[in-house]
Amino acid sequence: MSARDGDPREPQDPQDPQEQGSEGESPSPGTGATAIGKKGKKKSPKRRRRARVTLVTAAVLVFALMITLAVPTSRDALLRLWCDTTGGVCPAEPLPPITEEEEEDWRVQMEPEEAALWGNYVALGDSYSSGDGAGDYEEGTAEPGECWRSEHAYANLIEQEFSFEGALGFYACSGHKGSDMLSQIGTPESQLERVTEHTSLVTVGIGGNDLGFIPVLRTCIVRMPLLERTACTDQEDEVDEKMDTFEETLTKVLTDIRDRAPDARVLVLGYPRLFPEEPPGMYYTLSQGDQLWLNTVAQRFNDRIRDTVYQVDGDIYGTRQVGSVEFVNVFTALKGYEVSEDDSWLNGIVLGQLGEGLRVDRASFHPTAQGQRSIAERVRLQIEEGPERVLFTSRETLERVDADVLHTELGGPLDPANVVPGTESDGDSADDENDGEDADEGDDEDEGTADAGS
Repeated sequence: MSARDGDPREPQDPQDPQEQGSEGESPSPGTGATAIGKKGKKKSPKRRRRARVTLVTAAVLVFALMITLAVPTSRDALLRLWCDTTGGVCPAEPLPPITEEEEEDWRVQMEPEEAALWGNYVALGDSYSSGDGAGDYEEGTAEPGECWRSEHAYANLIEQEFSFEGALGFYACSGHKGSDMLSQIGTPESQLERVTEHTSLVTVGIGGNDLGFIPVLRTCIVRMPLLERTACTDQEDEVDEKMDTFEETLTKVLTDIRDRAPDARVLVLGYPRLFPEEPPGMYYTLSQGDQLWLNTVAQRFNDRIRDTVYQVDGDIYGTRQVGSVEFVNVFTALKGYEVSEDDSWLNGIVLGQLGEGLRVDRASFHPTAQGQRSIAERVRLQIEEGPERVLFTSRETLERVDADVLHTELGGPLDPANVVPGTESDGDSADDENDGEDADEGDDEDEGTADAGS
């Protein structure tokens, strides 16, 4: 045991310094001042007095420093010494530049919901976003080659759920591809042209037709001979190549949207799973293995979409820009109500007339009205909860927006409603519309209902 542990054999420090004799005398044997080793030596009164002197001296120096700092002739030298010693910011030198966070920021931090509602809402995409298959279509859209926009589409449900400062511009169109979005820029048919500066929310669900998902399904289902086991999986390499191509297409689409509406929250939807996680059996000609493979394709495609979205949004946040690009996961939005369930929220395979066999109609494997409501719920949650980061909007944009601006911008500059009748632009728009209708009719005739797609 050591002296700290109270071993009685160890000498104890005297309580009274006088018992040690004078300052210069050596302690006699057996007294408490006997050394116990260099590391264990006890403090003598001499050392205690030295400590007191040191403290007094330090206090005097500090007081002297305070007095000296008030003297202009020596102030700068002492401050430089202080800065060099402490390594801190020297008061005699200019302070570092004010950071962007410390000055009045050109961005305004906003809560997720308010960041989505301050302007117009523009809904883009293919048939999963237009509501094809959900019924109750807008007048003039439920015809071959048209967009099949349903009042039950999730975009309409979101518009009813929230109070936007502006209005909904609903332009999703059945059969459209991401590549169409890019090639149609500059024409009245373009979906991207509908996105304008004071758009606060964009939803976009695109890619199913780029992937050729309906033709893939048709190849799986309407196959000869019907017992061919590899009709689905033989398409694996082609599907992967299309996924690779679409990643680049989606990046360009999102970049264009961002260029047009840099302050907007852009919500990119994936696609729902079509078949149960564990298929109970055959679905028409689709084996359990076929259904699992098709589910896997949808999951891998969603992963590609999600990764592209994260990359674009990472660039936005990392460079301190405004707005956002966010992924909305709807893969399990129809869980328990997949296509083979009795109370399915998906349209199944359409049966033809007697002798016609199976037909993969344009609305096959598309959400019903209930399915759209379930997808809308995922979108609603994303709007309310936001991404896993803070959201910013340009202060200048918010100060400039008003009801007139929002009304004027809705539909975009090439919308026929925004063109003055009788102008050259009006004639060009009319010609473009006619050309677009002819093209759509030609595509419909060439592809047939089986390839009408998403």
